[in-house]
Amino acid sequence: MARKPKAPTAPESETTKTPANSGKPVRVPPLDPEKPAGPKMQSVGSEKAADSGKRKPDTGSASPESPESGGSEERPAASAGISSPLPTVAKTPATAPVGPATDPVSETSPPTPVETARDAVPPPTPTQAASEQVEAETEAAGAADARMESGTAAPPTAVSPDLRGAGAAEDAVPEPPHAPEWSPPVAAEMPEAEPAERAEPAERAEPPPQPHIQPRPSLFVVHITPELAPVAKVGGLADVVFGLGRELEIRGNHVEIILPKYDCMRYDHIWGLQRIFDDLWVPWYGGAIHCSVYFGFVHGRKCFFIEPHSQDNFFNRGAVYGFHDDIFRFAFFSRAAMEFLWKSGKHPDIIHCHDWQTALVPVYLYEIYQPMGMRHPRVCFTIHNFKHQGVTGAQVLHATGLNRPDYYFHYDRLRDNHNPHAINLMKGGIVYANFVTTVSPRYAMEAKDQGQGFGLEPTLHIHHMKYGGVVNGIDYDVWNPEIDPHIPVHFGVETIEGKYADKKALRDRLLLADNEKPIVSFVGRLDPQKGIELIRHALFYTLGQGGQFVLLGSSPDGAINGYFWGLKRQFNDNPDCHLEIGYNEELAHLVYAGSDIMVVPSRFEPCGLTQLIAMRYGTIPVVREVGGLADTVIDKDFSHRPLNERNGYVFRDYDERGLESALGRAIACYYQYPDHFRELMKNAMRYDYSWNHPGQDYMNIYDYIRDK
Repeated sequence: MARKPKAPTAPESETTKTPANSGKPVRVPPLDPEKPAGPKMQSVGSEKAADSGKRKPDTGSASPESPESGGSEERPAASAGISSPLPTVAKTPATAPVGPATDPVSETSPPTPVETARDAVPPPTPTQAASEQVEAETEAAGAADARMESGTAAPPTAVSPDLRGAGAAEDAVPEPPHAPEWSPPVAAEMPEAEPAERAEPAERAEPPPQPHIQPRPSLFVVHITPELAPVAKVGGLADVVFGLGRELEIRGNHVEIILPKYDCMRYDHIWGLQRIFDDLWVPWYGGAIHCSVYFGFVHGRKCFFIEPHSQDNFFNRGAVYGFHDDIFRFAFFSRAAMEFLWKSGKHPDIIHCHDWQTALVPVYLYEIYQPMGMRHPRVCFTIHNFKHQGVTGAQVLHATGLNRPDYYFHYDRLRDNHNPHAINLMKGGIVYANFVTTVSPRYAMEAKDQGQGFGLEPTLHIHHMKYGGVVNGIDYDVWNPEIDPHIPVHFGVETIEGKYADKKALRDRLLLADNEKPIVSFVGRLDPQKGIELIRHALFYTLGQGGQFVLLGSSPDGAINGYFWGLKRQFNDNPDCHLEIGYNEELAHLVYAGSDIMVVPSRFEPCGLTQLIAMRYGTIPVVREVGGLADTVIDKDFSHRPLNERNGYVFRDYDERGLESALGRAIACYYQYPDHFRELMKNAMRYDYSWNHPGQDYMNIYDYIRDK
């Protein structure tokens, strides 16, 4: 039963209480604390009502709970284990019961010591109690109305949140018409009341307002590129443009892609191809070349294809690259793309161009089209490989309309850093672009400081404030073992057993022996950059260590292709080796899914997608510590990172001993510690190398340059 606090106006020798049903204070002389109290006089349901709290006395005097003293109408419950005088809903005359109680216990119980002590106030009879109740409530209602009219009355007190679930519903049951029970002096037992600021919910400090975050505006981004997967793919550049474009669209931006209309494109991947612009004249050698522009969707990407009608036959040669006039072909394409943007009235926020093939785009923009009024676009220039820079003579300046050789041959513009009689298209892109990126932070550092810039190191140092690296991503809609349509059994981190079924399928397709040996693979271009000497050594070393070896790739160099064709004939009858000279997209998916180890022993590697795809399929990468390989692969044995973050094997020196140090550890772990190898596979699969993080990085770059 909750105890009432001591009234502030009562003398020390007496306690003033207000009966719940009378509204009139009663003087109660204190009893001896040693004297036990008699049994309580309660009616049916009164026990719950008592537990839920007493009615608040309706006196006009100021108290800590009254509005006149600045208090609140509610007090929260006291701390656990201490009864607190919590207020309940005030009864109005319209809802208060007026009939006498019929509790037989109240009428027949013998007098208690408390009643004996209260000689000054004899207990009322039921009839008297009912009359007094009606009279008291009528007086209380009149007093309340008077206070409401004078503006001093407090609104009805709400039920404390702590009591709503513990008997507040029974509060409607009337108090029995018996004499109020005695409570010992509160000052002797109750703790001190909490400070008003802690007890008053109304005084509670409001949470600070959340800052208003301005939503990022949607950007209009145009990619100008020589490649796009899967319609015109030669290397990783094609995958980057497609994957980044898709991620930017997912983030709410408008993305368009401009590329040449090659005769060797995969037209079966273009939906709705149609001619939309048939009167594009591109300046060339003082005249102009007539071009048509086509539009179509490539797996949801909006693409424009430029087709020149010229005797030069720029893009109808059966291949994307490999011709003596490649620099002129792509210098024309870059000018045609800018002319199309200008003539069609497109003013994108960002123009994103890629590699030396489109490095003249920022030069055209700031030297030709900006003075004509095209002032809104900003340019991001991504370098995928510093080895190929587009170094040529002055003739390309005359062809494209950049007719001031002395101006452009200045060292601070397009003049090559080593040949004063040549211009460098990639250097021009670095100088004129608003921001320059490479495809990994490690490669950005190597190009600027460790000799991997192929002569452009001084230029990168001059423009280092607008230079950085962003690791490429891979498209998880294409490279995903959980949904890949090119593998027989799908699997994930928690269902990795499916990978062993794909391993058997790979052996069946390539006619390899079905045994417990690990499959070591290489997938990619057979180029000196990829480390062809170490690829060859990996083949022989794997077979010597009790493994199987699979190679899928080809080379644009006929001599390199011929050498690997000779190796294929040499191992044609070996049940543990298969070399597939060429590239097959469907087979590549099965090789990634069915292999145990993937070797990537590159001389230099700007980013590398092979190791990213391999890890997605639970295939352990063995890589050299360069470029993007060092950014993405953490060595299992020699790393300070936690064990659950290690995902492969790394070696540093570009020689056979270096390769053996990493590949040998991987094969030994496969045989001797299969549980560890399996956990390493799961670690690799847990990494997120999708376009999610790179997409955010590029959005930050776009935001950085678009208002400059």
